[in-house]
Amino acid sequence: MIAIGETAPDFTLPATGPDGEAPLTLSALRPAKVVLYFYPKDDTPGCTTEALDFTRLAAEFEAAGAVVVGISKDSLARHCKFTAKHGLTIRLASDEEGDTCERYGVWREKSMYGKTFMGIERSTVVIDGTGKVAAHWTKVKVAGHAEEVLEKVRQIV
Repeated sequence: MIAIGETAPDFTLPATGPDGEAPLTLSALRPAKVVLYFYPKDDTPGCTTEALDFTRLAAEFEAAGAVVVGISKDSLARHCKFTAKHGLTIRLASDEEGDTCERYGVWREKSMYGKTFMGIERSTVVIDGTGKVAAHWTKVKVAGHAEEVLEKVRQIV
C-alpha cells in the first residue's frame, strides 16, 4: 500500500485521451497534479458513474492544475469503446498486466456473494506536482467522490 508523502510509483501505460491514443507516463505529467483513480471494469454501473462524474468535473480539475487518469486492467480497445460510448474526456490507462495496480496496492482479494477473488479495489490517489502522494482513498464509494477529490486537489499547492 502506498503512503501519503512517498514518491508515487512511475509507470508508462497505453492510454486514451483528448488527443487520441498515446502512451502515458506519470512522471511526464509533472508539474501538474495527477488524480489516479483505479476502477474494476469499463462499462459497469459504478465504473460508468465514476467516469462520468470525473468527466463532468474535468474542466474544474484542469483549472485546479490537475490531470485525471482512470486505470483498470481493461484493454486499450475496450477503453476506447467505453470512452466513445459515454463521451468521456478524461484519460483512461490500460494496465492489462496489472503491474501498476500491484505497485499501488489496489490489486486485492475481494469477496462477493460469499466467493473470494482477486480484483481492483476502487481507490484514488492524488499526486502533487513533485510526484509525491498527497491524498489516498481506498474502498471508494462512487457517490460524491469526484467532488471530494476535486476539493482536495484545490487544497494542494
